[in-house]
Amino acid sequence: MFKRQKSLVSESKRDLSSTAKNDMRKFHSFSQLILSAGPLKSAPAVKHSKAAHFEIEILDAHTRKQICIVDKMMQTSTIHDVKQKFHKIYPKWCPSRIGLQLEHGGPFLKDYITIQSVAASSIVTLYFTDLGRQVRWTTVFLAEYTGPLLIYLLFYLRIPCIYDTKESSRRSRHLVVHLACFCHCIHYIRYLLETLFVHKVSAGHTPLKNLIKGCTFYWGFTSWIAYYINHPRYTPPSYGNRQVTVSAINFLICEAGNHFINVILAHPNHTGTNACFPSPTYNPFTWMFFLVSCPNYTYEIGSWISFTVMTQTLPVGIFTLLMSIQMSLWAQKKHKIYLKKFNSYMHRKSAMIPFIL
Repeated sequence: MFKRQKSLVSESKRDLSSTAKNDMRKFHSFSQLILSAGPLKSAPAVKHSKAAHFEIEILDAHTRKQICIVDKMMQTSTIHDVKQKFHKIYPKWCPSRIGLQLEHGGPFLKDYITIQSVAASSIVTLYFTDLGRQVRWTTVFLAEYTGPLLIYLLFYLRIPCIYDTKESSRRSRHLVVHLACFCHCIHYIRYLLETLFVHKVSAGHTPLKNLIKGCTFYWGFTSWIAYYINHPRYTPPSYGNRQVTVSAINFLICEAGNHFINVILAHPNHTGTNACFPSPTYNPFTWMFFLVSCPNYTYEIGSWISFTVMTQTLPVGIFTLLMSIQMSLWAQKKHKIYLKKFNSYMHRKSAMIPFIL
């Protein structure tokens, strides 16, 4: 009896040891499987892909009614591409007179803006406004500057329909009359040459009314100025040749400075979105950048002040005053933009007049 119980106990111990060995083998094989699988990796995040094509719904900005839908616009398509397709649907509206807004009453979108940058979904709603008849900026500048050049020469020649022929023949012209014609022509010839060969004129357009305004202002004042300076009864300045000579020299210095500043501003490093603030060079005329942020306006006002002192006439003085006010507004606007972009360079500079404005 005792022997039989002892044998049963020994058999049960054998069974436990065999099961323990089997469990150890299973655990060892399972651990080897985990080690061979490598580290656990998290499931990749699902990326939301953007729409491959966009549909542009164009509404009338005044009535809010749908005009058309421009479809199949790519992610890289621009507002200019939308205008081109819109023009194909409605040929009476050329791209230059199409104004598109993202919000009613908001700013007009630039042609280079991509659809992807303004799209919140695959359907984009834009508001259309007819900008009216447009002209290129180059055309505006050429018209504004060619007119004064020709108009002044007509008055300088003393055409009989303008002045009395007998009075014109009796009175001789003072030196300042010839010098004023030379300086006036130099000024506008420089404008025309810089417009054609120096300035990076925007490829955009402007309403026709701006061309009419500019031509009316420049042509009208030129006629008034030229009529007084070239009149047979015109009297020379109070201090004679000394006043004329000093003013003429200062005029030519300002014209040269204005030209060199415009050449620097037209450099590729100073244009576009990645532009850097112009720095002075070895040219002494560019050292004005140490004092002001818009030296081209400084030289421009200097030229007209010199011309006013040289001729000593009221029309030139009024024109100079109006130009100074307008250019000071332009300079302050540009100065604010420069402060945002180039704050480290602008902390000691003025906008147009050193230490004053």
